[in-house]
Amino acid sequence: MFTGIVTAIGTIQSVEQRGDLRAVIACPFDPAKVDIGASIACSGVCLTVVAKSGTIGSMTFAVDISGETVSRTAPGMWSEGGKLNLEPSLRLGDELGGHIVTGHVDAVGTLTELRAEGDSTRLTITAPAELAPFIAPKGSITVNGVSLTVNTVSDQPDGSVQFGLNIIPHTAEVTTLGELKQGDRVNLEIDTIARYLQRMQALRAGA
Repeated sequence: MFTGIVTAIGTIQSVEQRGDLRAVIACPFDPAKVDIGASIACSGVCLTVVAKSGTIGSMTFAVDISGETVSRTAPGMWSEGGKLNLEPSLRLGDELGGHIVTGHVDAVGTLTELRAEGDSTRLTITAPAELAPFIAPKGSITVNGVSLTVNTVSDQPDGSVQFGLNIIPHTAEVTTLGELKQGDRVNLEIDTIARYLQRMQALRAGA
């Protein structure tokens, strides 16, 4: 379980196609505090640490990425040199600063517009139709592992949905969201509460 509060940006140091894709990620974590088998969210994808090395501030860890995960996440994100938003799993007693995040990508969206809005950046993202019932103004959504609040929602004639987000300068600086360009694909995870509410409504409608 995660909160969508990114604690570091990692860089994919190397990738190797084995049975699965093995990626080695460099980051500023303390290896003494990262156990083999621990979960780390990598741009919204929950992955298991299978190896580690290095020192405080200069650590690397390895993860295995299945073909299923590669197919369901943003194209090209697992390339050497790629930047990833990192968040270790939530520990008992940690502050829940964002919202409950599972690290399971529900769909890939497309950044259709970005523009300056005051000191912030307004992003407009288009999500596929299957996510439309779960996205609402003032609700939470995870974009590339970052917990964000939806500001606006616009349903499209083809069933897809466009939603707007504001990225403050701090968030742009400490995550990879500040490097996004129009047309980029992003990992989306809907709010867990919205998921269960939709399921309850569907059951009631069928009763």
